[in-house]
Amino acid sequence: MNILILTGAGISAESGIPTFRDADGLWEGHAVEEVATPEGFARNPELVHRFYNERRRALQSPEIQPNAAHVALADFEQKHAARSAGDFLIVTQNIDDLHTRAGSRNVLHMHGELFKARCIYSNKLFAWRGDLGMDTPHPNAPENEKMRGCLRPHVVWFGEVPIGLEQIEDAATDADVFIAIGTSGLVYPAAGIVQLTKRSCRKIEINLGDTPASDAFDECRRGRASEEVPRLLAELT
Repeated sequence: MNILILTGAGISAESGIPTFRDADGLWEGHAVEEVATPEGFARNPELVHRFYNERRRALQSPEIQPNAAHVALADFEQKHAARSAGDFLIVTQNIDDLHTRAGSRNVLHMHGELFKARCIYSNKLFAWRGDLGMDTPHPNAPENEKMRGCLRPHVVWFGEVPIGLEQIEDAATDADVFIAIGTSGLVYPAAGIVQLTKRSCRKIEINLGDTPASDAFDECRRGRASEEVPRLLAELT
């Protein structure tokens, strides 16, 4: 049984990570164009770095920990692998590391990772937990003043292509079970993954309420991810 999981902001919200997008469409007080587009970074890199530096620091707070949904997914993956029961992949729209911290191994971060930085020239990735700024030295050339400030957050901004689309499409077309957890059904291409699954695939949505994609699912379970995810995975086991 091949299983594909899609997770969104709703699963991490229960761990204390606020969703970026507020009810008024702003990203924690900022217009999306200011902090989540390549053009915004080109106009005001200091603002963009400051925005993600704050998010990176917050993610390292002791209060931010994986919740029961993250743990249940990791445990299920381990048991699924032990039984050689098929493929298992978590595709997450979240840029936090909570799935990995919980013990999940097969995680594809389609929107990037907050704890990584990317060189704007070479696209090389670096593990990163500190602040970034326009005076940050390049890890491979710290003495080269021309290379200062050439790192950007490894985050997929609006107008950029999400990561791993071909792998995601392959996993969707092969999936026997597809579960979308805590995702709004508004942001594409993530919202369209359910449409890539085969007719026989069991499609399950877990969310607090209905989404624009709800009609595409066979089952819609309403409630907190920390409660509904362990319950569903116990049934699948």
